[in-house]
Amino acid sequence: MSDKPQNDELNGMEEAELNAEHGLDAEPSDNLAPLDAVIAERDEWKDRALRVAAEMENLKRRSEAQQNDARAYAIQRFAKDLLGVADNLERALMAAPKDAEGATAGLVTGLEMTQKALLQAFETNGLKRVAPEAGEAFNPHLHQAMIEQPSDTVPGGAVVQTMQSGFELFGRTIRPAMVVVAAKGSGAQPSNPYGGGGEPQTHAFDGKA
Repeated sequence: MSDKPQNDELNGMEEAELNAEHGLDAEPSDNLAPLDAVIAERDEWKDRALRVAAEMENLKRRSEAQQNDARAYAIQRFAKDLLGVADNLERALMAAPKDAEGATAGLVTGLEMTQKALLQAFETNGLKRVAPEAGEAFNPHLHQAMIEQPSDTVPGGAVVQTMQSGFELFGRTIRPAMVVVAAKGSGAQPSNPYGGGGEPQTHAFDGKA
């Protein structure tokens, strides 16, 4: 009697055991089940990580806003009291003679240095001066239109002149800049070969334009 069938049977049993150990005899669905579970767990942890990152970013923004609010509240009243000093310095410099000599020139230089130091101190503490130049767009959040008048050089709706500087503290307007605004239709006008044209009319700005 030949031993070949017995050997074949033993070889078959060994192969089956090896296949079972490596999962070769398992159904395809059984092979993918652990992988699907790992992928699902990975996605869950990824979602949690993204949520935590978003919450941390929101917390950081709220913390920064609260810090700015606390700083602004602490110096807002003090800053408002100093605005009168800044206004007086600016008026004094506007009234000072441009061709001053001797002691008067030294006084003007001292006023300029004092104003520069004061504005630098404002800037260091978050208080910024708002003084738009001619031609800048009118910003209702930073500017207050006092007068509307025609202009040959500034387009309608833009600032013609700053009457009084404004100030903002950490992005919040402490006092708007008082400005003159160009009337609608202002700007460079073509020359009129026939002449004419009345005197420009100036009127109070009602802020509804």
